[in-house]
Amino acid sequence: MQKIISYPISILYTFLFLFWLCVFHPIQWLCFNIFGYNAHKKCVAIMNLFLVRSTLVLGTTHSFKGIEKLPKNVPLIIVANHQSLYDIPPVIWFLRGWHPKFISKKELGKGIPSVSYNLRNGGSALIDRKDGKQSLAEIKKCAEFINQNNYSVVIFPEGTRSKTGAPKPFSVNGLKMLYKFAPDAYFAPITINNSWKMTRFGKFPLGLGNKLEFQVHEPLKISEYSFDAIFEKTEAIITQHIKK
Repeated sequence: MQKIISYPISILYTFLFLFWLCVFHPIQWLCFNIFGYNAHKKCVAIMNLFLVRSTLVLGTTHSFKGIEKLPKNVPLIIVANHQSLYDIPPVIWFLRGWHPKFISKKELGKGIPSVSYNLRNGGSALIDRKDGKQSLAEIKKCAEFINQNNYSVVIFPEGTRSKTGAPKPFSVNGLKMLYKFAPDAYFAPITINNSWKMTRFGKFPLGLGNKLEFQVHEPLKISEYSFDAIFEKTEAIITQHIKK
């Protein structure tokens, strides 16, 4: 029954989603090219607020807990499980004070209004999964960028989204590069719950009445851990708090 009811509501939501992406695309261009980085960053944050609020038509709510644990004016490597594309706008909005960048596949760097422009110009890493050398070089550049500017980078080390919420094994390579080239950073583990329910029926229609939960855990200072230790601790913290 929910699936049937969701069709017209999902059409409305999809219209709102695409509308905001198209509206903010030229605004992003103006902000970036005329007013610079800070104006562009604020524009992206506001756009994602609109995207988060648009999910209210689906009965979706967001709970983002533990933000007060995150240190300020230091680089952060935000490590999270990945359940759907609906993980991303809340992270950008709620963590806007930490200037989040993303480790993203290069295909997203073109063809999507607003999203592609931000990924190309906002400091994120666009990686080619078929080209290991290019991927590691992009991640290295991003790591150095956030380390120098006290920004943050978001990485989903599962690699692909979990369709059922069950965690997948974390990949080592991307995290190891960030660990190596952002030595002043903290690993900031975040557990995401219930986002997968937004796409329980597939890409369309969308699930209704879901409460998306984001739990920020205690950050781990890179300089205090070996890579193996911080990797294992981060993965354990995140996965232990995933609701089944």
